Amino acid sequence: MPEDLCLLTLSDAAALLRSRSLSPVALTQACLRRIERLNPVLNAFITVTAEPALEQARAAEDEIARGLYRGPLHGIPLALKDLVDTAGVPTTAGSALFKARVPNRDAEVVRRLKQAGAVLLGKLNLHEFAYGGSGMISYFGVVRNPWAPEHIAGGSSSGAAAAVAAGLCFGALGTDTAGSIRLPAACCGVVGFKPTYGLVSTRGVIPLAWSYDHVGPITRRVRDAALLLQAIAAYDPQDLASRQLPPADYAAEIGNSAPSLRVGILRQFFFEDLDSEVAAAINNALQVLETLVAELSDASIPVDTDRTVQSAEAYAYHAPFVAEGPELYQPETLRRIRGGQDITAAVYIEKRRELEQMRSAARDLFAGCDLLVSPAAPVPAPAIAELQANPDDLRKRELLLLRNTRPFNVLGLPAISVPCGFTAAGLPVGVQIAGPPGGDALVLRLAHAYEQATEWRQARPALAGMAPPQ
Repeated sequence: MPEDLCLLTLSDAAALLRSRSLSPVALTQACLRRIERLNPVLNAFITVTAEPALEQARAAEDEIARGLYRGPLHGIPLALKDLVDTAGVPTTAGSALFKARVPNRDAEVVRRLKQAGAVLLGKLNLHEFAYGGSGMISYFGVVRNPWAPEHIAGGSSSGAAAAVAAGLCFGALGTDTAGSIRLPAACCGVVGFKPTYGLVSTRGVIPLAWSYDHVGPITRRVRDAALLLQAIAAYDPQDLASRQLPPADYAAEIGNSAPSLRVGILRQFFFEDLDSEVAAAINNALQVLETLVAELSDASIPVDTDRTVQSAEAYAYHAPFVAEGPELYQPETLRRIRGGQDITAAVYIEKRRELEQMRSAARDLFAGCDLLVSPAAPVPAPAIAELQANPDDLRKRELLLLRNTRPFNVLGLPAISVPCGFTAAGLPVGVQIAGPPGGDALVLRLAHAYEQATEWRQARPALAGMAPPQ
């Protein structure tokens, strides 16, 4: 069936496109049909750019036929979190404030994807302005989890994770300020990778907090994440946060062996108050990891839970918009933004200096190990109705969901969530692997080794017969 094409991995689809055994147009049409059928249920896409996508697919088909193959993303249908600017296409941030905002320039990561020949299917729903981990708050409605539509997809890159898990696209770009790539990936049973801070340009991406914002891939396989990262990882002299890191062939390096690696288990803080089924899945993952590496032992890292810098930077960006049209924000988003309005310059500067000190010492955390492992989230995806029934409790629940991912945004370290099991109710669980600054290839290597040693990559949500909620 044509829609079965959507269940290919990005890597497998790329191989078929390169050999001309598959047409980019057919692949794009299959995705568009699947979006038409399933998006009314999942609410993953805000904007579907069907005609431009088909034009890009036809151009890719022509180029490949003429021997002008650009690489593994050439002709591959992808999608973008709706924080990422796209010239001539709305970029809304999931908010009424920006519902009519149409940028005139592409974000740097979009320029790079287009340069790689990717087909862009549209813009994905998110927690409004990325200021939350549930995906419950958006002008365009709640995103639903493909594994259990009555549950959240996680946030803030909720639409990206749901779309990838449901086969609406072969990969997506999300953003991650406190875990907004890895948390929804864990909730939706896919791979979510947050690169080293500064490895991927954030220029042209609507910020939440400049000091913590990252852009990265969400895919169904680790190899696919490596291919997407390869296309977008590059120094951008126009991005103040961009860093010149040594070039790497991420897809090639994941094939290197892992037996020499020393891995630290972050039990302190990260294993506290775990859901029992999450704990069981993580313990099983640790047993597998023990067979793959040279050493698996307990480790610890300092965890900074202060949110001064994030709150101050979020308010600094939004202050003029709040002054002009506060009613255009969802009430809870407005409350969170206003939480930073009384932070003084002196306090912000002090906390920003402390952040730099922590990051400069981050490499020392790996003196006794090469990588760190923990649960990606301490609990599975909550039910939508449960969160709706307790709106005053929403932020507390989100902070719990993001508890294990946020420390690596603070430290600017590369980290990934990989599927590692399911609860009895069929909700996915993710294991998180983190590495030293610039250790992105190392993180991907162990994640790939774990993925290949387990069967979780074969699992797919049962989407047949889904109907929109009444």
